[in-house]
Amino acid sequence: MPIFEITHKDICGRIGRLETHHGIIETPTIMPVVNPNIQTIKPSELRKFGAEIIITNSYIIYRKPVLRERALREGLHSLIGFDGPIMTDSGSYQLSVYGEVEVDNRQIVEFQQEIGSDIGVPLDIPTPPDVSWERAESELAITLQREKEALELKKDMLLAAPVQGSIYPELRERAGRELSCCDFDLFPLGAVVPLMESYRYADLVDVIVASKKGLSPASPVHLFGAGHPMMFAVAVALGCDLFDSASYALYAKEGRYMTVRGTYHLDNLQYLPCSCPVCSSIGAEELKKSDKKEELLARHNLYATFAEMREVKQAIKEGSLWELVEQRCRAHPRLLDGLKRALYHSEWIEKFQPASRATFFYSGPESALRPEVVRFRKRLVNFRFDGGVLIRAKRQENEDDFDHVLEFKPPFGAYPVELKETYPFNAEVTDEPDYESLTVALQNTLALMEMNPEVEFTFVCNVEHPLIEHVAQKAKVVRSI
Repeated sequence: MPIFEITHKDICGRIGRLETHHGIIETPTIMPVVNPNIQTIKPSELRKFGAEIIITNSYIIYRKPVLRERALREGLHSLIGFDGPIMTDSGSYQLSVYGEVEVDNRQIVEFQQEIGSDIGVPLDIPTPPDVSWERAESELAITLQREKEALELKKDMLLAAPVQGSIYPELRERAGRELSCCDFDLFPLGAVVPLMESYRYADLVDVIVASKKGLSPASPVHLFGAGHPMMFAVAVALGCDLFDSASYALYAKEGRYMTVRGTYHLDNLQYLPCSCPVCSSIGAEELKKSDKKEELLARHNLYATFAEMREVKQAIKEGSLWELVEQRCRAHPRLLDGLKRALYHSEWIEKFQPASRATFFYSGPESALRPEVVRFRKRLVNFRFDGGVLIRAKRQENEDDFDHVLEFKPPFGAYPVELKETYPFNAEVTDEPDYESLTVALQNTLALMEMNPEVEFTFVCNVEHPLIEHVAQKAKVVRSI
């Protein structure tokens, strides 16, 4: 019986149910990072923010005798103080920072099982960006070897298999494909924190897509270290299901206030632009002077984080995730780079996007390359006409003189007027189409004309675009008033 069930889909994003020994969680969701030594907010309180599952570090517990002995005696859940599912990391983060750890792969996997972790992780090698291909390939080989060793040790704990490969799409896809053939339960995308810290969202998109291409579409995917709400929408849209981060606490320690538009330093805020319980009960100046400033900021950051994930889930339910992605990616130029890079993968995304969705809202130039438009271009071959065909944007008086009437609507182009009330042609678009949407629409219209060479086309329009000259070679162009 599969432990992960997908219940709703939009783009490559999905709402799913992940089964663990301590309960079923709904994805996409956030796993707040809990430090076994320092807890800004008690783990027992995390459920009221929306946390169904948390993540902690088994290596920190292992290397501290007091924590290790208590975890072995009482169990991980008693030690942490959380009664829901707990995922444990293996020490790979410490390996990436310090270059070595005081434990081997077999020891840490067995320890995670002994203390009752719901989801354990082998000691993978987190290869950073911008290293040589040779190093990335070599370290990937070690990671795959350790993951297969962990699989031999697996008992009743769910086992995660990190997908590594640095920023090389070929290696990420290869890793995903090889791991999909094994009995792993969850697939984290590792070593992506440096990309997010340096705002390299275009590279992050390539890493996610390459990994997803190798993995089974039914596999739950965890984006390691991704905890800022501004990037949830695009990551979920590409097929990520689980996220984790200590950002809520680390940012609070530095006096930083998280929003979906970015992060503010509390010293620069005169108002708190949020209506969470923290921000509704205290003003900016009062918060700056509070003895509990760090805790209150951490609480706000958690509220903001889970609020955005609920927004993402609602968008999946109603089929409007792409619109949310476009809105969020305009919060920062580098996020917009990520959106533009995602559009390079529209052909791949289109394979997974459900056919029936909510109304298509044109949100800007990037909408001209949405998967729905790609899908329409593929289906142009299904339109066959004969005789005289009128293409127009608005109803014309002489339409009865033609055998067929097509509506022209950027960014799609020309399609039978009978389809205008069906998805996606019922799209809400601007009255003044931009250059990008006109380009795609005219390219599609030209392709349609080339597929119907015997037809006499009449194109009634009032647009200015260089492609109109090409249209005039295949149709009679009439300028509308």
